[in-house]
Amino acid sequence: MKKSVNVICIKWGNAYDAEYVNKLQNMVVRNSSYEINFYCFTDDSEGFNEEIIVKPLPVLNTTKEYQEKYAYRKEAGLCDDELGGLKGQRVFFFDLDVVIISNLDELFEYPVDDKFYIIDDWNSKGHNIGQATCYSWVVGTLGFVKEYYEKNPEEVFDRFFTASQEYLSSKVIEKYGSLNFWPDNWFCSFRFHCMPKFGPLRHFITPTIPKDRPGLKVIAFHGMPNQREAIEGIWKLKNQENWKRLYKVCKPTKWIEKYWY
Repeated sequence: MKKSVNVICIKWGNAYDAEYVNKLQNMVVRNSSYEINFYCFTDDSEGFNEEIIVKPLPVLNTTKEYQEKYAYRKEAGLCDDELGGLKGQRVFFFDLDVVIISNLDELFEYPVDDKFYIIDDWNSKGHNIGQATCYSWVVGTLGFVKEYYEKNPEEVFDRFFTASQEYLSSKVIEKYGSLNFWPDNWFCSFRFHCMPKFGPLRHFITPTIPKDRPGLKVIAFHGMPNQREAIEGIWKLKNQENWKRLYKVCKPTKWIEKYWY
């Protein structure tokens, strides 16, 4: 009998539609030999693959003003000690803005204890912030993250503003002393690692999969462009930001379609 793995994601608002959820589920199943229990916490499951297990969005028991603040519904809300009846089970969270390019079995086997695992953030110095594109924990061990936000939302928001992954990292370090990271070569950022670092070159050079990360499993499309935009070569900017066209540009990247389906 195959061992099963719990993979979760979250979708609310209109930034991502059902296609992103379906393709994430497809990629995870396609890139693992394990039986995948795939959960999506959402308020709109229209158009989902039949195999996706739909759960309601986590509720933040705090003032209305802070219930839907940016990504705290994710980094705080998903830390619920019950989380859709999964208490006591390990879950693997993936953002919807990822492309999985190789087998995930090694990742699913990596946690050998009940500790929290996350990506070492590419955009920060030191090792005190996790990048929340993919993280894993045993449900019931992070309830304090949600509870503290519910009791102190104004304090949390004043300190971290929109940096909800910094809040999550801070609370885990406060309780457990440190963060546990996935191997660096398993994840990369599309913007930081696939695109030319020198902005003007992006007008001429198509992004590529980095060759300095053997065993790369997941490419994160955090921020802009997302997967669809990168495929078409689109980088959306507000009118007052047009000068950023000097470096915020992406040539059409059709190889993404090989993996994102």
